[in-house]
Amino acid sequence: MNISEKIRYIGVDDLDIDLFESQYDVPEGMSYNSYIILDEKVAVLDTVDRRKSEAWWNNLTESLQGREVDYLIVHHMEPDHAANIARMAKAFPSMKIVLSAAATKMIPNFFPTYDLSNQLLVVKESDTIALGEHTLQFIAAPMVHWPEVLMSYEQKEKVLFAADGFGKFGAICHEKRNADGTLADWACEARRYYFNIVGKYGMQVQNVLKKAAPLDIATIAPLHGPVLKDEDLAKAIKLYDTWSKYEPETEGVFVAYASIHGGTKEAAEKIVKMLKAKGCPKVAASDLTRDDMAEAIEDAFRYPTLVLCAASYDSGLFPPMHDFLWHLQIKNYQRRRFALLENGSWAPSAGKVMKEMVENMKDCEIVGPLVTIRSRMKESDLPQMEALVDAVLS
Repeated sequence: MNISEKIRYIGVDDLDIDLFESQYDVPEGMSYNSYIILDEKVAVLDTVDRRKSEAWWNNLTESLQGREVDYLIVHHMEPDHAANIARMAKAFPSMKIVLSAAATKMIPNFFPTYDLSNQLLVVKESDTIALGEHTLQFIAAPMVHWPEVLMSYEQKEKVLFAADGFGKFGAICHEKRNADGTLADWACEARRYYFNIVGKYGMQVQNVLKKAAPLDIATIAPLHGPVLKDEDLAKAIKLYDTWSKYEPETEGVFVAYASIHGGTKEAAEKIVKMLKAKGCPKVAASDLTRDDMAEAIEDAFRYPTLVLCAASYDSGLFPPMHDFLWHLQIKNYQRRRFALLENGSWAPSAGKVMKEMVENMKDCEIVGPLVTIRSRMKESDLPQMEALVDAVLS
């Protein structure tokens, strides 16, 4: 993971964590990335989560070989990257803590028992810090995905330290590579990470991509996941451009369903079969009562069209579907097509609620008929279901 002789990786893997941010399943763990630049002056780029403080401190100490740290670069104040700021300040009292103006307001919130004000060095867009042969140039990246975020570009070795940008779920020790050395399926967990953590802020990501475009970037060093170079780097930038524009990535349809007693599930599975029979290039489906919500959000952003199938509940909408649509709303979901199927045994209400929630999303349209089934799908429901599928594929 070392980028070069002078720019080294000192991060750690966390294989014990089950939920990242107490909500996202991470069966292959997480990495907390930290880097060190050893030049005439020494810069440490971010710390790690307190869960792995000791392992990280050992990596730091081994790399320093008795040297002092001149600068601690704080790209992001979230605790999985900034938990050891006070420890660093105490160990290296002459060290400057380099951060954005917005981050200075967060320092006393996270470290109320320490006065770090004398060590803070505020930087802004295009400011630089010379370390010797290496120079860090700072890029303001507010709301990617917190307001204080900075990125930095090392000019000599052409490294973009991208904060939470270009990160992914999973420990680095679990990364697999193809025969040609490229990462195997980086996009899968990077996509789930992006849309659930950064996805709301597409406009801000676009702003940063425009700032980075004139730079000659040979390496992207994120705070989670593997360092990106060559073909992997090019693919990642292209995907980030697509994702942050809210454009669909894959041609096809995502069918999301929430069923209480199995009737809605049966209807959703029938729609999946109809779509495939009519030549839909790709059909993905998710049982919102059982499948990982973060993966459902990922697929919703991946495809241009969604089919929602849900049961009615308490004169409204079955909660797993309501939760799914609420997640899409808060992630700034937009520019997609929807088709709706509801189920209700005596007073169907799911369709009305789904329609209202979809209409509150930017540039989203509903196509085809609202299909209503009563408890169980019947032969008489099939023509309306087929009309819905035809509208989806038109």
